[in-house]
Amino acid sequence: MTPIVLDPFVTDLDGESAALRAAGPLVDVELPGGVACHAVTHHAEARRLLTDPRLVKDINVWGAWQRGEIPLDWPLIGLANPGRSMLTVDGADHRRLRNLVAQALTVKRVEHLREGIRALTDASLDRLATAPEGETVDLKAEFAYPLPMNVISELMGVDRADHPRLKELFEKFFSTQTPPEEVPQMMADLGELFTKIVDAKRDHPGDDLTSALIAASEDGDRLTGEEIVNTLQLIIAAGHETTISLIVNAVVALETHPEQRARVLSGEVPWESVIEETLRWSTPTSHVLFRFATEDVEVGDRILPKGAALIVSYGALGRDETQYGPTAGEFDVTRSPNRHIAFGHGPHVCPGAALSRLEAGIALPALYARFPDLRLAVPASELRNKPIVTQNDLHELPVRLS
Repeated sequence: MTPIVLDPFVTDLDGESAALRAAGPLVDVELPGGVACHAVTHHAEARRLLTDPRLVKDINVWGAWQRGEIPLDWPLIGLANPGRSMLTVDGADHRRLRNLVAQALTVKRVEHLREGIRALTDASLDRLATAPEGETVDLKAEFAYPLPMNVISELMGVDRADHPRLKELFEKFFSTQTPPEEVPQMMADLGELFTKIVDAKRDHPGDDLTSALIAASEDGDRLTGEEIVNTLQLIIAAGHETTISLIVNAVVALETHPEQRARVLSGEVPWESVIEETLRWSTPTSHVLFRFATEDVEVGDRILPKGAALIVSYGALGRDETQYGPTAGEFDVTRSPNRHIAFGHGPHVCPGAALSRLEAGIALPALYARFPDLRLAVPASELRNKPIVTQNDLHELPVRLS
């Protein structure tokens, strides 16, 4: 089967997702940089594979990695081999690391953040309100980005002075357009920055997750320094990128479906339904790398061979008609049931899903309560995706507030 080459510039994510879905539940694909792998593109098969113990996170199972075919300066190397954390281990090791994070991301702690999220949201809206009437505002830069970055930094105990550098490095980390010669230095710079953050918390612990992870290692839980640094990096990267895209994508969906926006703003449809439908229809994460097959695995009428790498194409399976019916391609805030798996499924389901939903559940209604006449400043067809194969992310979101 001729592989589908994933567009490194992400010029038509919807079209690409449709092509992947049409090709079957298991598809040969080529990632930017010419790296071959497989993608699961249908909902039912994805749910099954995400709980299949024959698929593991250990990169050493990957045949191409064993053979030295994956260059260390590959732009996506940081996502393929991010170091030891709960993202890259399975079984007892995964449970140990995940339980430590789950202990900090309890419902009680997340709820404790609610008032802080409201305050940060109100402060951002106050700044937006100072824009001259009719002026175009980048809602992503001015609203969707600062909120989740500030929230996740508060949770992890990261100084806001580090935000500009984090933004710069994460832009390179996720981008397929980072020059290969810059990749090793970018990875080293990320490691250095997060090591600095961890060292600061060793000297001055606080009421944050980083301090809790350090304390756990000192209490004999055998958490290594590498695991602490990599877990911190993982949570911050995933914890803000997903929420940024969720907020931005929800606004775009509502502004391109005015009849549904009216039903939401009238109170007929709850904001929770907007969030869940956005997660399904315009999922923040388009593809997640990687799982590796420890033996041959049947997927439909095909075989995922031993040693192969698998990505989960959430952008494709979110509109799978076999799961959501003939209206799968439509944005419908009244959809019920809406059993999507945008935050994953099985042991590696995203531990920050509740926090992301909470942030969007506060930010979106507050935004439209303050600016009910908000509209896109350019046609939706002119909105450009960032060159990030794993994220459904826009360069900017130009709007007029009134």
